[in-house]
This record gives sequence, structure tokens and C-alpha cells, in this order.
Amino acid sequence: MFTRRRLLAGAAFAAVSACARPTPPTVTRTVPVPLRPQVPPLPAFYGAILDEPFEIPAVPEGVLDPQYWRQEVPNMWPDKPRGTIVIDPDAALLHFIETPQTATRYGVSVGAAGFDWQGTARLQFRRAWPRWHVPDTMIARKPELAPYSVANGGMDAGPGNPLGARALYLFQNGIDTLYRIHGDASARELGHAVSSGCIRMLNQDVIHLYDRAIHGADVIVLPSIKPAGLGALY
Repeated sequence: MFTRRRLLAGAAFAAVSACARPTPPTVTRTVPVPLRPQVPPLPAFYGAILDEPFEIPAVPEGVLDPQYWRQEVPNMWPDKPRGTIVIDPDAALLHFIETPQTATRYGVSVGAAGFDWQGTARLQFRRAWPRWHVPDTMIARKPELAPYSVANGGMDAGPGNPLGARALYLFQNGIDTLYRIHGDASARELGHAVSSGCIRMLNQDVIHLYDRAIHGADVIVLPSIKPAGLGALY
């Protein structure tokens, strides 16, 4: 039986309940995990090369930016004959003209000498597993290289020789420019300025270029904005 006291107490409880804020439901938030960009696997031609006088290791996966992979691209210099090589030091790219429509593009790293020289040279000759004859100007800066001078016969080919598996030698008006396109670049340095050398390529790429290069072809080195502030890797 409801009494007047119970009725009043119930009314008071209902009034308090009506003014109270309802307890919000528990919300579980899922924080999205950013996806790592998917880097496509390296082309097979960057695998190890075992049929050379010295073994050439495979390029490690996940190190080489795809923009520096060897690839066919539209030819930006359609008036140049097949075999012309065009080097853009600032973009760290080398183009080999194939047809008026296409070129093969390679990623490179550029040493100090690669930024200091520009113009059109002639591909005078090329060498497989070349000896490295250290110029006297470099020996003046690094006397420890004296055993590898021209007078001493240079450095033997093979691992440790900074010219790598191939070298292309450029002349201008019959005079050696001392400008070289050569191998032995590491995948991590492609696209960067390095402290010494001219134009370095992966050994896999310089072999490919060497096999296609044409004796006497023009090699055009585009003007460079000096890499001040870029910082050489080594």
C-alpha cells in the first residue's frame, strides 16, 4: 500500500533523476596506423653478377630510390644522335640517347670533379676493370695515394679500386679532361653529392652503359649550380 510519505519520496527521486546527466557510453577509438610506402622489388638486373673477373654483389633491397633505377624514358634531346650521353649533375642523372623518342636513364652520384667541369667532350675510350692512375693533383692532397700514381703504375683492378667494373674516358680537343664516368657507386649514395670522383654509377649500370656506348660519341655535361650546402656523403 502506497502511503503519502512513499509517494512524496518517489516524486523527489524522480525529480533528481530527471536533472542528472546520463552517463555517456564508453567509446573506443581506433588510432589509424600509418602505412609504410610500398617499395617495389628491385629489377632482376640489379642482382649479383658472377661471370665477371671479380664478383659484383647484388644491390640491397629497399636502399635504392626507384627514381634512380635504370629505366627507359622519353628522349628530351631528340636532335642528338644515338649514343650521345647527357649528364645532369644537379639531378644526378645520366641519359643515353637510344632513338629520337627514347633514352635510357641511369641514376648517378656526383663527386667534386663532376660539378667542376661542363661542356661537350668526346668518348675517347673505355676500359673494363680499369687500373686507377691517381693524378698528381690528388696525390698533393692525399700523399698516401702516391703508390698508385701514374709513375708507379696505378692501382690494380678489383675490389677497392674506386673506378669499379668499367670506366669511360672523356677528351676535349684531343686532351684528356680527367673526367670519368665509372662504376663502384654504392646504392645509398646515388642521387647525392660525394666528396671525390666524377660520375659514379652502380657497377650493374656502368656495365650496361659500357656495352652500349659508342666510340667518339658526344658526352654533354650540363652546367651545374654549385652544390653549396648539399653536403657530401664522403
